[in-house]
Amino acid sequence: MKKTAKYYRDNHEARERKNEYQKEYNKKPSEVKKRVELNKHNREKGTYGNGDDLDASHMKGGIRFERASRNRARREKSRLKGSKRK
Repeated sequence: MKKTAKYYRDNHEARERKNEYQKEYNKKPSEVKKRVELNKHNREKGTYGNGDDLDASHMKGGIRFERASRNRARREKSRLKGSKRK
């Protein structure tokens, strides 16, 4: 188990705060638009929900498929304080 998972497992209040923030963030119109666009692309390619462990991801050249773990890790790092991606 990674450090962050251990922290949130042991700190219930912090996990609740994080989840509340995440719920609000995911409701933003810009985030909903991104999610809808990626889901639509995934469905058009016939890969939505097929268990191939790939996510549709926004990249410089447009929408591409990449491993889900890599896509989600990159997205999480971009929100950290001091990140160059911010």
